[in-house]
Amino acid sequence: MKNRYIYWLAPAALLALASCKGKSAQNAPLPPTPVNLVEAKKAEAIYYDQFQGTVVSINTTELRSQVPGFVTGIFFKEGDVVQKGKVLYEIDKRKYVAAYQQAEANVLSAQANLVKAQKDIDRYNMLLKNDAIARQTVDQAAAAYETGKANVAVAKAALASAHTDLSYATITAPFTGRIGISQVRLGTQVTAGSTLLNTISAEHPMGVDVVVNEQDIQRFYKLQQASSDTTFKLQMSDGVTTYNKPGKVLAIDRGVNNQTGTIKVRIQFPNEDGILKDGMSCVLKVLNNQSGDRVQIPYKAITEQMGEFFVFVSKDTSFVDTTKNNEKVEALIAKQHKVLLGPRVGTDVVIMSGVEPGDKVVTEGFQRLRDGGKIVLGDPSKTPALGQGAPAQGKQQGK
Repeated sequence: MKNRYIYWLAPAALLALASCKGKSAQNAPLPPTPVNLVEAKKAEAIYYDQFQGTVVSINTTELRSQVPGFVTGIFFKEGDVVQKGKVLYEIDKRKYVAAYQQAEANVLSAQANLVKAQKDIDRYNMLLKNDAIARQTVDQAAAAYETGKANVAVAKAALASAHTDLSYATITAPFTGRIGISQVRLGTQVTAGSTLLNTISAEHPMGVDVVVNEQDIQRFYKLQQASSDTTFKLQMSDGVTTYNKPGKVLAIDRGVNNQTGTIKVRIQFPNEDGILKDGMSCVLKVLNNQSGDRVQIPYKAITEQMGEFFVFVSKDTSFVDTTKNNEKVEALIAKQHKVLLGPRVGTDVVIMSGVEPGDKVVTEGFQRLRDGGKIVLGDPSKTPALGQGAPAQGKQQGK
């Protein structure tokens, strides 16, 4: 009977001992998680907002003839820069020369008739003083004189019109600019006002048109009043080359497009070297007004949870270690901070709020951390031997 009790008590004792060991293991403090820390520092953060833009010539004109006729002369090399006033095209002017000469002759004829009318009225006035002529004849002579003056005026107006038509037969450059490929050749018949001959564009300065949201209107109005040489930068269409000339706000469109809520802004850039071409695509970079000395940390320290961003910040703390006779010891813990992100600056990111200069943030090893978990500087690839930390708090933003 006694041996039977011993047989029953032995398994129970073993179960009780195992239970005590399990509770002891559960109550044992978790080992610190090895992590890497980086100190948050304030540094100059210059960053730009980007807008898709199109290069436009500030002054572009389509050349069209104002008189009909056949093209008899082309006096430029296509694609060259032509100076203001240079003769570009000539329309067959024989008809206009003849019309001008006829108008000149009409002026001479009208002037001769006016001289005759003047002499007639002078003579009739002398005869009238001696009552040697009827008053009616004198009045008719005066009317003929006035008619002669009017005919001279009409003839001179016709002469000016003929001169204008003759001048239109010679088409000159309205300003200095680059001329394109001719749309007509020698012998082409042109119609007044409708036949496109060519297009000429000024190349210095050039504009860049961008479309911005209406919320940014006041920002660009302020930039129009005062902008520095670093306010605007232009990235060329290859995505690599940066145009090294400063720009300024030339014009802001008169109103907002009520369908898109956007407005067009034109930025002017010097173009002495002719690098910018009308119609080119580019990216306009506008200096962000929040640029300056900002807190920056490595981007890989950021975690995301449901659209919000967090970092783990190292904090000094003390706790009672039950494994060392309740001795009070110092340790590091990781506190989770919600942060407001600014733009990326290389491999770093600007922190608008949530982290202060001098804070030490966890950049590696936070996948096994929970808020308030103990940490230790070490190789994050090494897993703690006992009591792993909680699962990752969110997806890592860096690589």
